[in-house]
Amino acid sequence: MMSALNWKPFIYGGLASITAECGTFPIDLTKTRLQVQGQVNDSKYKEIRYRGMVHALVRISREEGLKALYSGIAPAMLRQASYGTIKIGIYQSLKRTFVDHPEDETLMINVLCGVLSGVISSSIANPTDVLKIRMQAQGSVIQGGMMGNFIQIYQKEGTKGLWKAMSLTAQRAAVVVGVELPVYDLTKKHLIMSGFMGDTVYTHFLSSFTCGLAGALASNPIDVVRTRMMNQRSQQHGGHSNYKGTLDCLLQTWKNEGFFALYKGFWPNWLRLGPWNIIFFLTYEQLKKLD
Repeated sequence: MMSALNWKPFIYGGLASITAECGTFPIDLTKTRLQVQGQVNDSKYKEIRYRGMVHALVRISREEGLKALYSGIAPAMLRQASYGTIKIGIYQSLKRTFVDHPEDETLMINVLCGVLSGVISSSIANPTDVLKIRMQAQGSVIQGGMMGNFIQIYQKEGTKGLWKAMSLTAQRAAVVVGVELPVYDLTKKHLIMSGFMGDTVYTHFLSSFTCGLAGALASNPIDVVRTRMMNQRSQQHGGHSNYKGTLDCLLQTWKNEGFFALYKGFWPNWLRLGPWNIIFFLTYEQLKKLD
C-alpha cells in the first residue's frame, strides 16, 4: 500500500515548486539585492543602491536589462526540483507514518514533520542555493552561467564553499517549513471542518496566504543572516572576511544597522512567500486531483 502512495507527493511537490519559483523569481532577486546592500564592512556592497523593492525592480531592469531579473533562475529551478521534491515528499510520507488519516493530524505532528523534511531537503540542496544567491547578487556580470559558477566556487572554496551556511539554510528551512506547511494544513482543515468553506480553490487560496505571512515573519532574520553569510567569499588564507559566524553576523547586523535590519527585504520576502505559496498550493492541490 505504502509503495503505491509514495512517489506522488514527490513528483507533485517538485512540479508545483518549479511553477511557483518561475512565477515569483524577480521578487526573490530584489530580496537578495536588498539584503546584501549596506554592509559597512564590505566595500562592494557598502552603497545603498535600492530604496525598496519596486525601486530595485525598476533600476535593475533599466540598468542591467530585463534578463537580469532572472539571473540565477537555472540554479533556482534546480534547487526547487531537488529541495521542493524532497521537502513535500518527506513531509507527506512522514505524516502518514504517524497517522493514517489527515483528520487525525495534530499541530505537534505536523510541525515535527515539517521541521524534519525542511532540514533534510535543504541540506541536500544547499549548493544550488549558494549558486543562486551568488548569481543574484552579481547580476549581469556573471561569468560562464551556472556550471561556470559552480566550478569556480568549487575550485576556489572547495566543497566547503558549496555547503556554505548549511546550518543556516537548514535552520531557515526548519523554521519556514515547520511554520508554513502545518499552518496551511491547519487553516485548511479548520476552514473545511467549520463548514464555512468546502475543499475549494478559495480555501486553498486563504490557507496559502496565511501560511506565507507566518513563514515570512518567522524566517526573515535568519534569511538576512544567511544571505550575507553565503554571499561573503572565503578568503584563501583561511581568514573570514566580515563575519566570524552566524551569531556574529546576527549581532553585527543588529549593532551596526539596528534591529529592523534583520527585517531587511521583508516586503519582497513576504511578497514572494505569499504568491509563492499560493501558486505552489493551488498547483499542488490541482495535481492531486489528477489521481
